[in-house]
Amino acid sequence: MGISEKQEALVKESWELMKQNVPQLSLRFFTLILEIAPAAKGMFSFLKDTDEIPENNPKLKAHAVRVFKMTCESAVQLREKGEVVVGDTTLKYLGSVHVKKGVIDPHFEVVKEALLRTIKEAMGESWSQEMNDAWGEAYDHLASAIKAEMHAEVASA
Repeated sequence: MGISEKQEALVKESWELMKQNVPQLSLRFFTLILEIAPAAKGMFSFLKDTDEIPENNPKLKAHAVRVFKMTCESAVQLREKGEVVVGDTTLKYLGSVHVKKGVIDPHFEVVKEALLRTIKEAMGESWSQEMNDAWGEAYDHLASAIKAEMHAEVASA
C-alpha cells in the first residue's frame, strides 16, 4: 500500500515546518523513546554508562538528528519514488546494526509512537488525525524496509 497524494502533502507541509527545529525535535524524539521504553538506553553505546540528560550528550544529539532527518526525508520522498529512499548501503548498514543491537519488531512501534508524538507536539494546532495517519503510513514503509534488511542479515549469517 502506498501513500496517497493528500498524505504526501501533509507529510511535506509538516516536514517543511519542522525542518526549522530539527535539533530540538530530534532530542524530543529520543527523549520520548527513552520515556516510553527506558530499557532502550542500553541499546545505544553512547548512553549505556551515563545518567547525563540527552540534551547534554553530543553523540546522542548527532544520532538523534540523523535518525529524525532520515525518517522525515524518506517519508517526504515516498510517493514520488514509490518506495523508501535510503541508499542501499545505508539500508544494509541499518539492517546490520539493528540486528546486532537486538532490535525486534516491538521496538519499531516504540519509535513510531515517539515520532508521532514529536510531530503532534511540533505541529500544535496544525496537527490532525489525517497528518498522524500520513506520518504513520510513511514510517511503516521505512520500518518495513529496515526489517527486510534485518531479515536478510539474519538469513545470510
